[in-house]
Amino acid sequence: MDAAGSQVADECAQYAGLYQSGFITTHGGNLLCSKIIHLITNNQVKSQVSKVLHECEQRMYKSVAFPAIGTGQAGQSSAKVADEMLDAVVEFARQKSVQHLQTIKIVIFQTNMLTDFYESMKKREDSDSSTKESWLSVFQSFFGGRKQSSERKKFMILEKKVDLVTFQICGESQEKVDATESWIKDLILKEQFENIISDEAIESFDETHIAILEGLQGEKQVTIQILNKLSPPQIKISGISRDVYSISLVVQEMVQQIKSTEEEQSKAELLHNLVEWRYPGSNDSFFAFDKLTNMQLERAKMAKKLHLNIKIKKKNYRVDLNTLKATDDQGKTINLQRVIKDEGKL
Repeated sequence: MDAAGSQVADECAQYAGLYQSGFITTHGGNLLCSKIIHLITNNQVKSQVSKVLHECEQRMYKSVAFPAIGTGQAGQSSAKVADEMLDAVVEFARQKSVQHLQTIKIVIFQTNMLTDFYESMKKREDSDSSTKESWLSVFQSFFGGRKQSSERKKFMILEKKVDLVTFQICGESQEKVDATESWIKDLILKEQFENIISDEAIESFDETHIAILEGLQGEKQVTIQILNKLSPPQIKISGISRDVYSISLVVQEMVQQIKSTEEEQSKAELLHNLVEWRYPGSNDSFFAFDKLTNMQLERAKMAKKLHLNIKIKKKNYRVDLNTLKATDDQGKTINLQRVIKDEGKL
């Protein structure tokens, strides 16, 4: 109040007893803001923050800054205050009707409180990590400015807009400010990790693989780069260590799946040069099965299986591997051919 000046003190005296919703609003006085919202002290921190946020939206304010409400003379626990304040911010940020308020700041002077607010953010991120829009992304959209919709991603290029978070550090001396800055940097670096996966199979990633990675990048706190011009191609995953680990497992599974598919295709190609299975077409003609179905039929035959379910022209058929007859769901039967190419025999 001393920094705001006598004008603000006079306004508070004028409006005393006339407050509504638990607060009164005055001019900013000597402070670098247009308005000051003065809260009437109570222990309902979440409710108070929520009311102020809605008041700011109603009055079309673009930004608002809070202290750690209730941690001073009210003597409330900073951990409890952090939980209640952030609960109110998240609930407000998720409302689709919010149009005007773009930036919310919580100004913390006491270094020990930073840990409580950081742990509160982490707790929400962990509990909400399975949702389409993670809690942290909602939080960052207000504490770093609203995210603008990015343009459609290009094939084989994963782009991610990163919202910058600005820390404003106030302290009794430059030495204490520098120490706090160093502590914040160390805290951030402890959470960061990078993993590079190199494999020729990455070159075979298609639009489906890219879409999966884009989705994971949107859900997790990571950045994914596909460096397909290198030899061998690489995928670089950077971000929070636990998310880097989980996405690395997904990428490795994709790589293994591609390798397995390519190996199967190679075996199918080789087998097709030896044996060709055919199904009847029009005018007594026969058509060759695709190479993978050809391999499935031959493997089943060699394994002395009695039957195999396949598709012919998108219809389901059950093949009798002894008689080479295929029967559809309606009971219609057709004759298949098995041609051994190197002998030219049926």
